[in-house]
Amino acid sequence: MYFFYLCNITCPPDDINNFRNQVYSTSYSLITVLGFVGNGFALIVLIKTYRQITPFHVYMMNLAMSDLLCVMTLPLRVLYYVRKGQWEQGDFLCRISSYFLYVNLYCSIYFMTAMSVTRFLAIVYPVRNLGVATVNRARFVCLGIWVFSSFASSPFLMSGQSIDPETNKTKCFEPPEHKSERLPKLQALNYFALVLGFILPFLVILICYAGIVRTLLSRNPAARRQKSSASKAIRMIVVVLLTFLVSFMPYHIQRTIHLSLLSTEMSCEDKNFMHKSVVVTLCLAACNSCFDPMLYFFSGESFRSRLSSLRHTMRRSTIRRPSKMKHIISSESGENQNQVEGLTPACMEDHRTSRGSLVKAGNESNI
Repeated sequence: MYFFYLCNITCPPDDINNFRNQVYSTSYSLITVLGFVGNGFALIVLIKTYRQITPFHVYMMNLAMSDLLCVMTLPLRVLYYVRKGQWEQGDFLCRISSYFLYVNLYCSIYFMTAMSVTRFLAIVYPVRNLGVATVNRARFVCLGIWVFSSFASSPFLMSGQSIDPETNKTKCFEPPEHKSERLPKLQALNYFALVLGFILPFLVILICYAGIVRTLLSRNPAARRQKSSASKAIRMIVVVLLTFLVSFMPYHIQRTIHLSLLSTEMSCEDKNFMHKSVVVTLCLAACNSCFDPMLYFFSGESFRSRLSSLRHTMRRSTIRRPSKMKHIISSESGENQNQVEGLTPACMEDHRTSRGSLVKAGNESNI
């Protein structure tokens, strides 16, 4: 990942390498487990209750799929850092692992923005929202987000595995050799991602939340008693802002500062500090996959009611199975009884006669 490393290092790398390997392997392992369980469970609930589909439901499903796509590639990073920077999975997986991490990063930002706009329209313009926020439009918005994030993250497909000439190790997630003529391109790419991928969505979210809070505070006392929509909106504001402030903001700020210092001379202490800040902020950025399940549960539109209805449906299905089997067994027993009871006297006589003939024939053969 050539955005994030100082390439003109002359300091001994052992200290930063040990720190990087330990932090990345531990953090990515935890993120993989928590992100897979949380988003996988949420996606199952959303799919099982798909008949109750809403625009908010569409955004949550796409956000969960984006997170799962990301956490499925994190074990490859764990293996790389556990092996002390030795990549053995091939060039294709190296490129895909870097690519999916950043596709997820910007998909998450834009899906959260779309969810915030949807909540804003539902609270500030409830009547107009009925014709604007539709399921089909939400699907179209999700398609646009996927296409934009995929193309915006495509530069990460260009950096695959490489061979370290000093250690003869196959490397991945590492910068190429430093070339000063590449710095302007890296800075331009960073500013593009910073403005369109973070600043613009964050401003939209802040404007939406300011409008939501203003509308909730200006309601009359009778409307304020209806706490359902207000509490969901407040919970969503808290979770989304927490994700932006903890996960996305430190990463984008640190990346911008880092690129601005690439061509400057620094002491070993400053370089090590910069490297460690890169490691920490990148782990925080990957943690957004763990924060998103909080968004589903605490602020998702009727997500807990969907979970409750799914639980009741599964309970009813388990209750019906024994009763259904009991009904089948009893019906089969009834049919057999009816067949016996339905025999006519003539049939009964024929049955006894044939049975007597068989017994007699058997006795004769034994003799």
